[in-house]
Amino acid sequence: MAEVLVYVDHVDGAVRKPTLELLTLARRIGDPVAVALGAGAADTAGVLAEHGATRVLTHEAADYADYLVVPKVEALQAAVAAVSPVAVLVPSSAEAKEIAARLALRIGSGIITDAVDLEAGDNGPVATQSVFAAGFTTKSVVVKGTPVITVKPNSAPVEAAAAAGAVEALEVSFSEQAHGTRVTARTARESTGRPELTEAAIVVSGGRGVNGAENFSIIEALADSLGAAVGASRAAVDAGWYPHSNQVGQTGKSVSPQLYIASGISGAIQHRAGMQTSKTIVAINKDPEAPIFDLVDYGVVGDLFDVVPQLTEEISARKR
Repeated sequence: MAEVLVYVDHVDGAVRKPTLELLTLARRIGDPVAVALGAGAADTAGVLAEHGATRVLTHEAADYADYLVVPKVEALQAAVAAVSPVAVLVPSSAEAKEIAARLALRIGSGIITDAVDLEAGDNGPVATQSVFAAGFTTKSVVVKGTPVITVKPNSAPVEAAAAAGAVEALEVSFSEQAHGTRVTARTARESTGRPELTEAAIVVSGGRGVNGAENFSIIEALADSLGAAVGASRAAVDAGWYPHSNQVGQTGKSVSPQLYIASGISGAIQHRAGMQTSKTIVAINKDPEAPIFDLVDYGVVGDLFDVVPQLTEEISARKR
């Protein structure tokens, strides 16, 4: 069976959830071959094998941490040459999409970004995308070279499927270009204890209706009762009520959780573009004519300052 390269997103050997989702999708079109790079790469093999990786190509070098992007691009390029895959799958994170774009250019291939589904087709892998601010769904095929496809988190379930997961060393030779941009310092992101926004199964977001930074504690309380991530609309971020890193929308982050709760968000197209692929959408807004209600599965017309605390209290009571 044809092989599919899967770029492994990991932190010191701890594999992140989007990679396991990619392995599920990869099995639909071939045998997954994982590519793990950097410190702890070999430690990823066990988890990757449990989720379908037939082989795990590893290469550990300080270059991946010391320099930006290009060393990873060159390692994937070496993997493509060694494996001749039918496709290369990459998570749709900011860094990984840059890696994917550079890789596609280097190997002379087409690229599809932010896919939400993947299936085998007569002319190669068929990727489903939500496009034009999530107003349309398209199916696309790369017609030149080896398809490079980035996939949005939460697009596929994580499914265990035991495989050999044989660890093999990947031979990589770095060019002068790989050392063009050095990382001079890193600052650890302050932990909130909540899930990563783009990977969370549940997201609770607040918008203009929250009416102030001090009131986001109401949104956070609901999120914490559900074990959810906290998001914010562009209006809330622009007003300085919540960090830009939590913005959901066309100019922020795209999310696709199992449950999305929008509180005090009108539903402008900018915001909808970043969350419209969520599986179940609930909106709380006191304006019955708010555009968000055209999109939701469940809507509550009411003041979020009345509704959200009651909802939080009820959820907490049921968990006792």
